[in-house]
Formats: sequence, C-alpha cells, structure tokens
Amino acid sequence: MSVGAQKKRAADKALDFIADGMAVGLGTGSTAEIFVHGLATRVKDGLSIETTSTSLRTAELAKDLGIVVKELDAFSHLHVTVDGADEVDAHLRLIKGGGGALLREKIVAAASDAMIVIVDEAKMVGTLGCFALPVEVVPFGLSQTQRNIEGAALAAGCESHDANLRLLDSGAPFQTDGGHYIVDCACGVIPKPEELAHFLSAIPGVVDHGLFIALATKVIVGREKDTDILSR
Repeated sequence: MSVGAQKKRAADKALDFIADGMAVGLGTGSTAEIFVHGLATRVKDGLSIETTSTSLRTAELAKDLGIVVKELDAFSHLHVTVDGADEVDAHLRLIKGGGGALLREKIVAAASDAMIVIVDEAKMVGTLGCFALPVEVVPFGLSQTQRNIEGAALAAGCESHDANLRLLDSGAPFQTDGGHYIVDCACGVIPKPEELAHFLSAIPGVVDHGLFIALATKVIVGREKDTDILSR
C-alpha cells in the first residue's frame, strides 16, 4: 500500500470520532488535508459542526469545500483537533512543524479536549529526532537565537545540533502565517524531549518549537491492511 493510501486510511478512521455539534480544530499538512476532504463529504451529507483552522491554507481549503471555519476566539474550547505529525514516538510525543504552522497548531491543540493525530506508519519512530526539529523564531537577533538553539540541543544530549534557517526556493526566508521565521535543528536523536523543550522555551527570540508533548490523546496509524489506534 502506498503512503498516500495509508494516510487516507488514518484520515478516514478519524472521521469516526467526529459527531454533530462538535467544534473541531483542523490541522495542517498533507494528511490533515485528506481529513478535511473527508469531513467535507460528511458535512454535505448533513453533519453539523463548526471548525477553526491551524493555518490560512487549511482554512481556505475547508471554506472552498463548504465547511464553516471561524476564528479560534469564537470558541470557549474545542472538542477535538485532528492533525498530522512529522514523527511520533511510543509515548505519543510528536515533532510537528514541517509545514511551518507549529505555533498555531500548538495553540489550537492546547485549546482542545482531545488531539487526534493521523499518520502513515513511516512516521512512527523509536526515538524522536531524525526529522529536523522546527523552531519558530522572531527575525530580530536571528544569528544569536540560532546559536542558542544549537546550545540547547547540545545541552539536551542530542546527537547533532546544527540549526539552519528555512529558506524558500528563491533564497528568501520562509515566513509563517504569523510573520516569523523557522529554524530547523538537525538533532539526529533527541534522547530527552522534555528537557530539550524546556531549554528551547527559555530562549529569548524563540516563539515556540515543534516538540508536542502531552498534547496528543490518540494517534491513528494507517497501515497496509488496517489502522492502529494508540491512546494516552
């Protein structure tokens, strides 16, 4: 089975957890977009929900498909957020931010009663860190912030600690929906994710980082013939 088919299997299974009257957070990325397409079909069939989005891209897609999208501040809380991930370990700790929406993804997840993560089986890892860790930073003092990020990775015992500014094909810095930059830290192996998260959060200039710890409540893994559901 192709990776795309595994993503669709996971996304389709997540639809089982969506019911009438829910306020739903919509994630960002290729797997989340598959979920949005499936959700739109349910809405056309009569499912009554309201949503908010973790990115402008997902919001535009959802609206184009006929899904009601509101600002997060319109809700006192969300019943569930459904989002993808770049890596997931056995403790349901995540690396997210490959699409550059990590700050809004974390805000929306934290506002939710539950976070359902949908991934293909290749995203499941024994130890986080093979996927470079995205760190969202303010443009001012970039070089100093990069050095501090590298120091944090080194102090947390990571295998590597090179922190590189994410660039567009044009050579210009990638900018998030909030106007920030992304620094991708090639950690190799992150032996202590909680410790690294603490160090990164203490750095002036760091807006947030792509370590999602104690946020995912379920992970749905699309596999060749079925899905696995991991719960915390």
